[in-house]
Parts: sequence; structure tokens; C-alpha cells
Amino acid sequence: WSTMLCFLYIGALGARVICDNVPGLVNKQRQLCQKYPDVMQSISEGGKEWIRECQHQFRHHRWNCSTLDRDHTVFGRVMQRSSREAAFVYAISSAGVVYAITRACSQGELKTCNCDPHKRGKARDERGEFDWGGCSDNINYGIKFAKAFIDAKERTVKDARALVNLHNNRCGRMSVKRFMKLECKCHGVSGSCTLRTCWLAMSDFRKTGDYLRKKYNGAIEVTVNQDGTGFTVANKDFRNATKNDLVYFENSPDYCLMDKAAGSLGTAGRVCNKSSRGTDGCEVMCCGRGYDTTRVKRITKCECKFKWCCAVECKDCEEAVDIHTCKAPKRAEWLDQT
Repeated sequence: WSTMLCFLYIGALGARVICDNVPGLVNKQRQLCQKYPDVMQSISEGGKEWIRECQHQFRHHRWNCSTLDRDHTVFGRVMQRSSREAAFVYAISSAGVVYAITRACSQGELKTCNCDPHKRGKARDERGEFDWGGCSDNINYGIKFAKAFIDAKERTVKDARALVNLHNNRCGRMSVKRFMKLECKCHGVSGSCTLRTCWLAMSDFRKTGDYLRKKYNGAIEVTVNQDGTGFTVANKDFRNATKNDLVYFENSPDYCLMDKAAGSLGTAGRVCNKSSRGTDGCEVMCCGRGYDTTRVKRITKCECKFKWCCAVECKDCEEAVDIHTCKAPKRAEWLDQT
């Protein structure tokens, strides 16, 4: 997963320096990296966005998409196991690359692409006829480049992990296309929409994040064929995986304790919600170890009044708030896992 480093740090050091020095890039990736430095720059900027989205989606869970400083894999050893979490990271990162490249195309930042050249002439939707105009996002270019760059590493080997990674990469790429929307501008007397000019645009990346999070919840455990050419569902009572499902073949750790071998940072010190029975609740988040409570002072706006015309004036009020954090495990438990 060292291609992550290329995504995140190429902007800081420049394409050639990075492309020549990132460990783990295969030849095809290195060639693309050197040939298209502007695309690599957009991938780099998009990397921060999909990591933020990953952390948003898992903010209330034991595994919270934590990144590790000074670790070239970005997520540490959690990526060495073909787990649900790894499946989600492969998918959301692939989606993020598609999103970043497609957006850069539309904004005129790349030499090799711009708006979708196929959206020309007239077309119809449920509201009637319209003219293609404006700048339709060139999603197919984004998908094509992301596939060539990210999949290159997996195509150098033929094993179970590569097969699963390729499947999850595709699921991520296509999830961006799923939420393309038609945006239109009306023309006519008083904006009467007698004529419409329309273009296709990507939706906010949050929609892709929400969709892939649901796919994570319903991810399907698979077993790979002996010849490594395909996989089948591990539990015969479940339906077969479709091309839109995330798949995995190794169980996840429970992420309760720090376990360097499994890539688990543990939940000691994580903030939890005392009143929740969900994954963010103290019972679940703290794995039954209990929690500490700290009372802190917080300044909030209060006694707000509308003042004619046209402002709202508030006082600053101080209130005491209880913050609950998960207790650390007893030392013997922690030592067992390291």
C-alpha cells in the first residue's frame, strides 16, 4: 500500500523525486507518475479528502480510520489483513482518486483532459428535451486513469489478496459514477425554462462515503478459488457477492487493545458517549473496561436577543461538561497483545 505515500506527499516534494524514491511502486505506476505529474498532484490533494471522509464515516467506531505518522502505508498493519476495514480503505481511496482527477479535469488543471467531450448536441430526460452545454465532469477519464494507476500493482501478482483488492478498487471507482447528477440552467422569458442547457456533475463526495459505508456494513466474506481466478461466498447461506459489494476473506481484530501485529491502536483514551447504546457508547467503545470522567468548562452562546435591525446579540456563558474517555487496559492484558 505504499502508493498511498505517492498520493499524500507528491505535492510536497515534486513528482520526479517522489516517483523515483517511493518504495513499492511497480514499473507501470512509476512510469505514469513521471509522465503525468499534474495528475499526481491532483491525486495528492484528493488523498487528504478521502482520508477525512474515511475518518468521518468511522468516527464513532473502535477502528476510526486512524493514520500513522512516519508509516509509509499510512494506515499501518491494518492493511496487511484482507479485512472489512481494508476493503473499505481500498474502495474509498480508489473513489477518492477518481473524484480528484475528474474534478481537476473540469477545472482545467490537467493537460491531458478537460470537460467530457461526448456531451454535445441535444438529449432528453423526464422533463423533456435539453441542450448539452456547460462543463460535464469527465468521469470516464477519472475512472480510466485511476484504474490504470491503482490496479497496476495488483496485476503484478495473481493471488487471493490481489483478486479481492481489484474487486474492491472497482467498487470504489464505480461508486463515484453512481451519483452523477444532471444540473441545468433555464433560458427563456423570466427564466421560464422553454430552453434548458444541462451538464453532468459529480455529487458531493459525502454521498460516495455514505454509500461505501453501507457496503462496508454488508461486506461479504469470500473464499478464493484454488486457481486464484475467482471467489465464492464463504457462507453458503448468504447470497453471492455482486460487483457492487465489498468483499474480504479474513476476520477483523476487535480493535479493543493495542495490537501492533494486527494494526490495532486500541480504544484507550477514546471519547465515548455515556448515554448511547450504539458503537459510540462507552460500553461498546471501551470494550467493557469502563471509562474515566473529566469535567471541563465550555463557553457557549446564550441569552441571544434579536436587535432591530438586523443583528443577534448573545452573551458568553460558561457551562460544565462531562467528557468520558475509555480506561486503559490492565497492564497484563496490554502485554498479551504486543
